Amino acid sequence: MTATRTAPEHAAMADKLSTQPYKGTRDFYPEDMRLRRWFFGQLRQVVESFGYLEYDGPMLEPFELYAAKTGEEIVNQQLYWLMDRGERKMAVRPEMTPTLARMVAGKIQELPRPVRWYSIPNLWRYERPQRGRLREHWQLNVDVLGGDPLLADAEILRVALGIFEAFGAGEFVQIKVNNRRLMDSLFKAMGLDDEGGRRLAKWIDAKDKMDPEAFWAGVGARIPGVEYRLEPVGLGLSEVDQLKIFFSAPLDLIATVFPGPGIDELNSLFKLLESFGVSTSISTKTGAKVVFDPSIMRGMDYYTGTVFECYDISPDNRRALFGGGRYDNLLGLFVKQPLPGVGFGLGDVSLENFLETHGLVPKLDNPIDVLITTPSEAALPVAEKIAADLRAKGLKVLLPLSLDGFGAQIKLALKHGARFAILLGEEELKNGTASVKDLAANSQATYKLSELSSHLRVNT
Repeated sequence: MTATRTAPEHAAMADKLSTQPYKGTRDFYPEDMRLRRWFFGQLRQVVESFGYLEYDGPMLEPFELYAAKTGEEIVNQQLYWLMDRGERKMAVRPEMTPTLARMVAGKIQELPRPVRWYSIPNLWRYERPQRGRLREHWQLNVDVLGGDPLLADAEILRVALGIFEAFGAGEFVQIKVNNRRLMDSLFKAMGLDDEGGRRLAKWIDAKDKMDPEAFWAGVGARIPGVEYRLEPVGLGLSEVDQLKIFFSAPLDLIATVFPGPGIDELNSLFKLLESFGVSTSISTKTGAKVVFDPSIMRGMDYYTGTVFECYDISPDNRRALFGGGRYDNLLGLFVKQPLPGVGFGLGDVSLENFLETHGLVPKLDNPIDVLITTPSEAALPVAEKIAADLRAKGLKVLLPLSLDGFGAQIKLALKHGARFAILLGEEELKNGTASVKDLAANSQATYKLSELSSHLRVNT
């Protein structure tokens, strides 16, 4: 029996597929890829100048790798996951640090320490697309595992600042620093258990994304009938007041109430950075490059010490750009041998928006240096020989793959942004010459074929 399709089924089959990418993702046309390659090239140059080595890992990881230590919001609300044909629950990586920990743990006895690695992976999170935040993005990850924690923290902050200095944007950024050990002391003083502390940490981490009234309502008791994206903490009024004072206090004042490892680490870090010529401040109300801000938490459950976020402090784009911190226990998921780490992740969307806002995206060089015209079959072998010679000199050479006239092929050269067009007409083929049209200067000259590659090498 032959099945018959209903009218709606026929209509559906007749519809054309959409040309739009999946929501929260981007198509990268050649001009976009040129810009992305420039971004990534700049990032690689800066990070490698500090001695970091590039690595990569798989897009899919076991679901448990993220469930163990990644933030609850990412795992429960943003993680893309699937069951493979072997009934294994797999996750599409939302971040790179767990993969880094797994890879380092796999060769922990062989790697020179400290391990200084970086990567620019493709990452996925199911969240609402908005400015600076998409479902798919690329992210520079820079990490140090091992070494003296104080020296490693200071270096990772210098790398972060060095990136913006390389883009000519150092004046626009400020790094805000806190310490999770200090926050643990505060949570303990408030009488919070581990779960209560984690819940409050989530609220503090989301502080900049909420209006103040909603934030403080969630920190305090639940309001009947109000839906919360995060589970409210339910602190009493005195604890809420204590938290408000804490957020507005400078480091030296907080130190009188919560002396201990977190305070000591912050003071030592600021002192070391000052000795390196990096300006620091115990208050956010300054123009120093690195400042103390007790509201910086970072949402990942694996952070244990220094945490930080880099901000654009200009009025046109005042917002957080990226963050990171110290994670001393993450390798414990795989091996007994401890190896503390610190690192950060900088997303390509935030970086591109930042550079565009400040007019720092350059006009990139033309992707094609030379187009060689082929108006006849007789020109084809000559054009191929010239192209091979020029490519050997490092030039990017385009052949039209057609036998169109000069006018159409020069239009093609202009569309590709080529600097030169080499014209191989009947007269040129007869005399062993080629006419070179400088498309930028709108000038033309004729050269012997034996002189051609030397002339173009000098002028491009």
